[in-house]
Amino acid sequence: MSQPPRNQRTHRERNGEERRQNGEKRDRDPRSQQDRPSDRRPGNERTRSSGQSSYQTRGSQRPARSTSQREHMESKCTYICSRRGIVLICTILTNALVLICIVAAHMSQLGMSAMGMGGTSFIDAIIPFEGTELQTVRNLDMQYGQMRAPGVYGGVAFSLTFGALSLLFVVSSGKPAHVLPRKLLIGQFAFQIIGAVAYVIAVGLYLHLVISVNSTDVCIMRERLYARNGYTWMNCSVNGGDASVALFGIITAILYAVGAVFTAKTIRDVDRFLKERDHFEAEQREEPRGPQTRPLNSDIYI
Repeated sequence: MSQPPRNQRTHRERNGEERRQNGEKRDRDPRSQQDRPSDRRPGNERTRSSGQSSYQTRGSQRPARSTSQREHMESKCTYICSRRGIVLICTILTNALVLICIVAAHMSQLGMSAMGMGGTSFIDAIIPFEGTELQTVRNLDMQYGQMRAPGVYGGVAFSLTFGALSLLFVVSSGKPAHVLPRKLLIGQFAFQIIGAVAYVIAVGLYLHLVISVNSTDVCIMRERLYARNGYTWMNCSVNGGDASVALFGIITAILYAVGAVFTAKTIRDVDRFLKERDHFEAEQREEPRGPQTRPLNSDIYI
């Protein structure tokens, strides 16, 4: 009766030793350590933290891009709004004013032709001419408009051309002066010189055409017919629209001359800056191990 319990005890002791040995092997084996559930949790947490950090970096890149684009636009506007750019912007505005004044002066001198000449009963009521006198006024207005047409069409094309070219130079000047191509600066200088001279000549030709047209027999007969019916403002003198064209034309010529002076100064400063930069680079090549180097002056260009 005492043998079975002894066998069971020895069997239990053997099983216990085997379990201990297996546990020690698992602790020693690195593969078993990787398969533990307790070790899996930090890995998941690591992936989550890495995902969160990557999302945060992506989110942080968006405002960085927007700020860089904003700084680029601000720097471009700063270079456009330099002294040269401001003068060119003013010339664009004065070219537009010249265009408006040319059209307004022409429309104000058309007389009864600008009213439609009998289109409605209201227009018929305000026209004081009748019969042969009305036909004569129509013919005189037509002849007068044809004589002024070269000045009108030429002035519109002239102001549009110079305004568009000025806008083109303004848009192309969105970089520092030493980065712009030298041909662009020279072209801008030549354009402004030509614009100043051309506007003075154009104003002289426009006024000469207006005065010569107003001194013709057509204008004198037209003035008498209108003055007989109370329209004294329809005369053969230079009106306010033509004077405005000449005034804004002279202002535009002055602006082009001032812009040419600024552009010439810019070209000179850029040349001096490039020479100093080349000299500075040559000194660095000759003495690369020098303890001190002379800094390059970057404030010598516009």
